[in-house]
Amino acid sequence: MFSNIDGVTILGLAAGAFTTVAFVPQVIRTWRLKSASDLSLAMISLNATGIFLWMIYGLYVRSLPIIVANLVTFILICLVLILAVKHRRATG
Repeated sequence: MFSNIDGVTILGLAAGAFTTVAFVPQVIRTWRLKSASDLSLAMISLNATGIFLWMIYGLYVRSLPIIVANLVTFILICLVLILAVKHRRATG
């Protein structure tokens, strides 16, 4: 399926890694503070939807960097959404 890993693919994987890892501090902060009051659930929901659609697009065009980066980012966004809803219920 992904037999041609070349320089462009490596560039895409690196770009995906940076944009995905950039989201990790938000996950850690939400987890540690047990609060997501400073986050917009609408923004995170829209972002999750966009990331999911990019992942579907990546599957369609068979682009490993797009698939991997968006799959990991989607998991992280879903984690933040779950934590946000959980902690808003606990404090609200």
